[in-house]
Amino acid sequence: MSLLTVSDIRLEEKGNLALQDISFLQQRFQKLAVAGETGSGKSTLLQTIAGLVQPSAGTVMFEGSRVRGPAEKLIPGQAGIAYLSQQFELPQFLRVEQVLRYANKLRGNAAADLYEVCRINHLMHRRTDHLSGGERQRIALARLLLAAPRLLLLDEPYSNLDRVHKQILKDVVRDLGEQLSITCTLVSHDPLDTLSWADELLVLQAGQLVQQGTPVQVYQQPTNEYTAALFGDYHLLTGPAAGALTKAAGRRLPKEKRLLLRPEQVQLTTAAPEGAVVATVQAVQFFGSYYETEVELLGSRLTAKTSMPPAAPGHAVAVSYPGPQMWFL
Repeated sequence: MSLLTVSDIRLEEKGNLALQDISFLQQRFQKLAVAGETGSGKSTLLQTIAGLVQPSAGTVMFEGSRVRGPAEKLIPGQAGIAYLSQQFELPQFLRVEQVLRYANKLRGNAAADLYEVCRINHLMHRRTDHLSGGERQRIALARLLLAAPRLLLLDEPYSNLDRVHKQILKDVVRDLGEQLSITCTLVSHDPLDTLSWADELLVLQAGQLVQQGTPVQVYQQPTNEYTAALFGDYHLLTGPAAGALTKAAGRRLPKEKRLLLRPEQVQLTTAAPEGAVVATVQAVQFFGSYYETEVELLGSRLTAKTSMPPAAPGHAVAVSYPGPQMWFL
């Protein structure tokens, strides 16, 4: 049996559809991420799963029991599900150890293990109003986890964190699953947060589920341009440039379709074998771990990411697209 079953969830707010017939499953210990632009319904979906928002139609089943919304329950929320919002609050002027002691429902050394995973042992004697934003967030997370939830819903947990605190929290989220066996669902607008972590991705657009799959599938084979844009730079080529690249790869561009290319999937070489597609380098930029080389190819502009620049501006290079496979939109 799935840990979570979401079936045909529909939510209407002030005459607008915030969620439109969304259905998916989440297995126990499966890392699920929800992606989408601002206003696509990501937070609303998490709140519906947590029993904090009443859907207009559809059902949410958690461990075989239906999650009831606030219209059906005096105190909103579902036992076994913890939801960490972007607007979390902590009691003011208390020491961290006091805040956590009042919330602790665990036995034995379980709380101590939890504090170690959350990287907060060194904060126990600090007052909550003397903590940084990242430290406060980890305390708020630990306080939720003291109720021993089986499903943790994280709503944009990495937003507004500096690089150091963001990496610490990423390590915490990883260890929650590996060491504490807590299933996590995460919402983020940053592709680097979701692609490197999730087992499965859900993509929302205007309240609709437009794609579901593994990070590799969603990144390499997006169903539309919206999804392609969410997860990084891309090119959609038409006309002579698209036709030449597909022909060089032994393929044919389908009628009225565009060729999707990610910059790191494009190869540039100075050697131009017979039948190669030749372009002219327009600009080269250095970004630390890679170079971006912009070329003009049969009237189209194209950017490639390479470990070394293939040639200086004004020189000719051969362009190829070795894979993993061609994708058309």
